[in-house]
Amino acid sequence: MESTDFFSHVPDLSAAARAEAWKVQSQLTKPPGSLGRLEEIGAWMASVQDAVPPRPIEKARVVVFAGDHGIAARGVSNFDPIVSIQTFDNIATGGAGVCALAATHGAEIRLVDISLDRDSDDPYHVRRCSGSIDMEDAMSEDELAASLNAGIAIANEEIDAGADILIPGDLGIGNTTIAAALIGAYTRTEPVKVTGRGSGIDDATWKPKVAAVRDAMFRARSFGRDPFKVLKAIGSPDLAAMAAFMAQAASRRTPVILDGAIVTAAALWANRLAPGASNFWIAGHRSPEPAHTYALRELELTPILDLGMRLGEGSGAVEALPHIRSAVMIFHHMATFEGAGVNAALFS
Repeated sequence: MESTDFFSHVPDLSAAARAEAWKVQSQLTKPPGSLGRLEEIGAWMASVQDAVPPRPIEKARVVVFAGDHGIAARGVSNFDPIVSIQTFDNIATGGAGVCALAATHGAEIRLVDISLDRDSDDPYHVRRCSGSIDMEDAMSEDELAASLNAGIAIANEEIDAGADILIPGDLGIGNTTIAAALIGAYTRTEPVKVTGRGSGIDDATWKPKVAAVRDAMFRARSFGRDPFKVLKAIGSPDLAAMAAFMAQAASRRTPVILDGAIVTAAALWANRLAPGASNFWIAGHRSPEPAHTYALRELELTPILDLGMRLGEGSGAVEALPHIRSAVMIFHHMATFEGAGVNAALFS
């Protein structure tokens, strides 16, 4: 497989729009730089959209990619894998944390069953559960292709339906183990450093989790940063679909807010599938999972929030959404010095 089999060229951000956005912000009634990162985010949104002022965010879409993971049978989580299906159903009925946050911040949620361990009528369901990555491949080559094509199709559907910012979310017991292995393999970081507490596990559970991450990374050691080989071996269908979703969004100039460790693990490999895709992403928050910091550093992304959130489901990214909206609306609601009749020299 080659990246060109799946993704078109990722466009460049608009340097001209970014420069114009900074020029406009210098004319607003405020001391230079006084709105901090909101100014940086506003200029970034202008460069993504190639528009000054950047267009208001009208339709934010959260897409939660659900899947079960064979590694969960190794006792790496506090929860039984059946919780994945129960959580899926809870989101579907509006009872989950991400539902509360999405309702608060004006985002819509879509659930996709990529690889839950059950029979499914979801057209993008690839398989029941993934392989236990410490000793076998997560999926076959055909299943990897199906997962990537699912992510591409879902991104296209959402963008074609009017989504102007996308938020991928994760769901599935054992997925922090997958994320730690993927991030450790990419950054060449020791398993003990990238393996976190996930669902709140104690030392007795953390030790076999570290061993699982170690064994998975060992299996992928000869693949380097080949995204197809690594995702097939130690990823999962849900994370592969998520990676393709983010890569395709970038190909279509649509901004993405990254969530925590699981989403950012997929993002690392998405940026290999479609080089330059990370320019169209912003990190919503920092998770307590240690692997997340390694991945953010590799992608050169600074999170907007650091609230200690570790729920997943896209919740941290949703909580960052209003800050991005604010950064855009500054252009639309703040007066210029000239328009307000204010002496700009007094602010310099």
